[in-house]
Amino acid sequence: MSKEWITPNIDFEKAVDLSNSLSVSHDIAKLLLLRGVSNYSEAENFFRPNINQLHNPFDMKDMNLAIERIELAIQRNERVLIYGDYDVDGTTAVSMMFDFFSKYFSFLDYYIPDRYSEGYGVSIKSIDFAKKNEFTLIIALDCGIRAVKQIEYANDLNIDYIICDHHNPGEIIPAAKAILNPKQLSCNYKFKELSGCGVGFKLIQAFCIKRNINSNKLTPLLDLLAISIAADIVPIVDENRILMFYGLQQINRSPREGIKALINSAKKDKEIKISDILFGIAPLINAAGRILHGKHAVEVLVEKDVSKATVYAEKINEHNSVRKGLDKSITEEALLLVDNSKKSTVLFSDKWHKGVVGIVASRVIETFYKPTIILVEKNGILTGSARSVHDFDIYSAINECAYLCDNFGGHKYAAGLTIKKENIHEFIDKFEQVVSEKIKKSQLMPRLNIDLEAKLEKIDAKFFRILKQFEPFGPKNPNPKFVSKDILIKDYRAIGKDKSHLKCIVDNGKGLIIEAIGFGLANKIDYINKTNELSICYSLSENVWNSKVTNQLILHDIK
Repeated sequence: MSKEWITPNIDFEKAVDLSNSLSVSHDIAKLLLLRGVSNYSEAENFFRPNINQLHNPFDMKDMNLAIERIELAIQRNERVLIYGDYDVDGTTAVSMMFDFFSKYFSFLDYYIPDRYSEGYGVSIKSIDFAKKNEFTLIIALDCGIRAVKQIEYANDLNIDYIICDHHNPGEIIPAAKAILNPKQLSCNYKFKELSGCGVGFKLIQAFCIKRNINSNKLTPLLDLLAISIAADIVPIVDENRILMFYGLQQINRSPREGIKALINSAKKDKEIKISDILFGIAPLINAAGRILHGKHAVEVLVEKDVSKATVYAEKINEHNSVRKGLDKSITEEALLLVDNSKKSTVLFSDKWHKGVVGIVASRVIETFYKPTIILVEKNGILTGSARSVHDFDIYSAINECAYLCDNFGGHKYAAGLTIKKENIHEFIDKFEQVVSEKIKKSQLMPRLNIDLEAKLEKIDAKFFRILKQFEPFGPKNPNPKFVSKDILIKDYRAIGKDKSHLKCIVDNGKGLIIEAIGFGLANKIDYINKTNELSICYSLSENVWNSKVTNQLILHDIK
């Protein structure tokens, strides 16, 4: 699939001024401007994240109410239940909250809903469980902002809720004791893009401030928070950048036993970065909820015994192996069903596994670049996940079809939904109509957002060294992509189990050569054979092999 290369316009004079102010090259200054850094003070905050610059948690709406309710629960020796979604964000949030508050509540337990029998969000079954076991306060994490009926049911049973969520609110807000969600219209909290675990962290931070507890007590929680920030693909700016910076330090220096066991299971034996969380640790945590039950993810994350943590991690690794097989087979089936004449894809089957529909939707988009929904049918109900393409709001598109849905929720680029089978064909037609009316032609072609066109010889050791300080990379602060022209590609070959990846040497024709790898780019070999007039799009990386570190290019495209 061809990709559009998008190059930004950068104010030359601003780049010169910033370059002089910081004593860095014009190219580094341009990269900083693209990340919203325009002066010395902003650059200092960018390169030197400071934990003391976190915002005041009491600026968040209802924070005082939440702390008052928690203090009352401690005073009354109430039974408290920590509740969270079964994905990475939810399970890390529950683990963090359980780990911290187990020292303060006289009786504390956690509850993760079953993906298949209860589904996403606050379940009636969990409220019944709480009533039967005499819990009088539930702290819900990464969910709850749309649980209007469920919270009403809990109130009737004299069970109070504190909701810590980061999803978009609906028109009606649940009648909980306190709702912490910076995306509420009436919330003045400065930063709106926290993960669900991040909102929970702010509650703990507020508790520490109220009780004059040393902020150092928060440091051991940052490994869990960093994993949630990475896995939930929230922007790595503002508080998230600070929390991710220190969270990665915690993971690499002193991770909890459960995370250490997961790192070993993922076979990560080098410095852990966001990419290692995304493609190593997070899939393991997710696999528990996808294949068996999300509570197993919490088990390993809160376990303090080394041997038990290792056993739990190995069990989760087995689940992940099953997940990989399902992911591959269902994706192959789904790709055969896509109607490429349409501008959207909605597919369903009663033979697919609900636990991998989100992954399959993303895989389908890699081949057919358009908004995609993958659903699983059971007992006349279709449940699944939606994924989108660049700058298309799939949540809003589904919202226009809301009258055909039993339930839905999510973000601009990802959503979950439930539909009765009797409504599915009308939904498919309506969704296609909405997408066709709203989507632009340019949104149906994958794009590569280029940071700079650069001479390869400028990418020297000093440039690499400064660029490392741009980390941690993620949304709103991606690993920069460069374009270099008039490049020779030598010693190229296809590698990998399915020979889909490209390994090669890149030569600028002026004596500079560097190793490169292009994942999924082996199909460019025939093209490379035909011409030496090549432009490459790439990012910079380090390759660690047998404890030796070398610089390399990660190729994204070749033209």
